Amino acid sequence: MDNNKTLYTIIVHSENIAGLLNQVTAVFTRRQINIESLNVSASSIKGVHKYTITCWTTPDIVEKVVRQIEKKMDVIQAHYFTDKEIFQREVAMYKVSTPEFQSTAEASKVVRRYGAHIVEVNPTYSIVEMTGMSDDITNLYQELRNLNCVLQFVRSGRIAVSTSCFERVNEYLAHREERYRNEKQ
Repeated sequence: MDNNKTLYTIIVHSENIAGLLNQVTAVFTRRQINIESLNVSASSIKGVHKYTITCWTTPDIVEKVVRQIEKKMDVIQAHYFTDKEIFQREVAMYKVSTPEFQSTAEASKVVRRYGAHIVEVNPTYSIVEMTGMSDDITNLYQELRNLNCVLQFVRSGRIAVSTSCFERVNEYLAHREERYRNEKQ
């Protein structure tokens, strides 16, 4: 990895329009930037979706990428952040073999040490769930794998919150409400 690259989190707010995800990811493809994680969901604002994208790049490239994303017609706003500027987490689930898990005393100690929770147990498999930082999720996976009990592993990708992202979203909502009132008259 290039030493002057940083992991950036890009947060995009947009209307929920089909095909916009393709337009956004095309910006990364054209610049040959690998997306490390991508999470898209409805935001807390009705009709507004939130994209959380992580990638390793340089400060000048991330600025250009964000400017290109903001030019898309249905994008309300896009911002980029370093890890120090946001609160971020991931969610992971580990499907483990119940017989293997129960026969290894160390397994439950490992789960407790990471603050993970067992959310399902049946005779064949158990599900361990963890919310935390990316490195901790990876480390728990490695430790459980070393105990030979992991059957499956899945993680959500980064979710992030920033308090500095909502100026334009609020402007957009006010404008949308005004348009709606005018259309009713």
